[in-house]
Amino acid sequence: MTGSVRTQPQPLAPRLRRLGAGLAAGAVVLGGVLAGGGTATAAGGVAGSTAGSPKAGELLDVTLDQLRPTQPTVGFDQIYYKLGRYTGTKDEANGDLNKRFDDWCETNGQEKAASVRPGAKLSDASSFTCTVPLGQETAETRAAMKTVVVGPGGVLYLTDGHHSLTSFLEAPDGGPRTHIRLRVVDNLSGLSTAAFWKTMQEKKWVWLRDENNRPITTDQLPQHLGLAHFHDDRYRSLVYFTRDIGYQAPAGAAEFLEFQWGTWLRERVDLGTYDLTAPAPYLSAIRTASEGMSATPGDTVIADGRTADELGRMAEWNNGKKPTGGEFGKLSAPISDAKPGKLAYALDYRSRVASAPACTKTVTGKHTGPLVISSGVTCLDGTKLTGPVVVGAGASLVARGAEITGPVQAVGARTVQICGTSLTGPLSVVGTKERLTLSGPGCTPNTLKGPVQLVGNP
Repeated sequence: MTGSVRTQPQPLAPRLRRLGAGLAAGAVVLGGVLAGGGTATAAGGVAGSTAGSPKAGELLDVTLDQLRPTQPTVGFDQIYYKLGRYTGTKDEANGDLNKRFDDWCETNGQEKAASVRPGAKLSDASSFTCTVPLGQETAETRAAMKTVVVGPGGVLYLTDGHHSLTSFLEAPDGGPRTHIRLRVVDNLSGLSTAAFWKTMQEKKWVWLRDENNRPITTDQLPQHLGLAHFHDDRYRSLVYFTRDIGYQAPAGAAEFLEFQWGTWLRERVDLGTYDLTAPAPYLSAIRTASEGMSATPGDTVIADGRTADELGRMAEWNNGKKPTGGEFGKLSAPISDAKPGKLAYALDYRSRVASAPACTKTVTGKHTGPLVISSGVTCLDGTKLTGPVVVGAGASLVARGAEITGPVQAVGARTVQICGTSLTGPLSVVGTKERLTLSGPGCTPNTLKGPVQLVGNP
């Protein structure tokens, strides 16, 4: 099992060069888990008299660990599709370059991949080339880039691209230190925190609804990208799969367009009645949703005052094609096909993600003092914990997006799953009965700063 060391981001300036990403100096592999002397990752920012005031339209070269999300959820299945495609070999078998390089080039304002060297990695942008050279971007290629707002203290808030950039971060050859350029839409660094969030809400650059469409506060937003830091919104995935079947994103589309469609679909499609682990019922849910989107009158208000036409409603379902053709036909292709559909890739990748046991106790927010887990399943969900964690025989620990300062010890535990977690202190896991997960598909890289001991675990 492998993990990841993150280092403190350096001050940024608008740059037009791509930089490779590497491990922190002094990092070593202990017990199969990467650990070392990196410092805790903080949200990156821009600094300096020039870099501290980037204007709208300028490009910033950032690493993924320097970005703050502006939404609490993502559609996991959309990211699983990307990761299934990125880690597969069917693109190459069809004579194409792997899609992850096309996606990176497009996001970087360079259209698509032109060439890829053997062993190329997303984390090393010198190992592949894009069709549009740096400095020769056009208005069209820049429009495809993801966007960021500069907030108080120079902190960078991502306003578009949570799914794409999380896919780069979770890819085996990507990671939190992967570089990407973003287009600045505004610089609000001179505002107070309260005024900043007021402006973000007025401009609709933040989505303050959880996976069940319940309101949240800005304090409840994740601090980092990565699956472990987000909750899964199944309706957000559903809307993604209806793209070009029930709707098409219009030019100048509203931020969080897919969440707006998802809000509308929640009251019309009960996903609890569909088995979303199997292709046929999942496709049935997608068809029901997309037909409903297409059939609704164009002047119907969907969410946030936006009408169906403003959100890209397609007047003809599947562009007038039969279910066996068009985009719905492509979506339906099984994983065994030479060109599988997006859903097939998503379900295939999801089948490789280590499942976590159901939580019997969930700890959120701040916790100070020892945490002793003697039975059941204790989940740390974005928890900031200071103190030792002890997992007793037969008990389980699931930590996702947590920050732990103190030792973590598990002896004879049933399950230990730690993903997207920053641990400052020693980690010792001995004799796990069922499963130890510190890395792998769907497990966001951890930041481990201390000795690691792993003995006798399956």
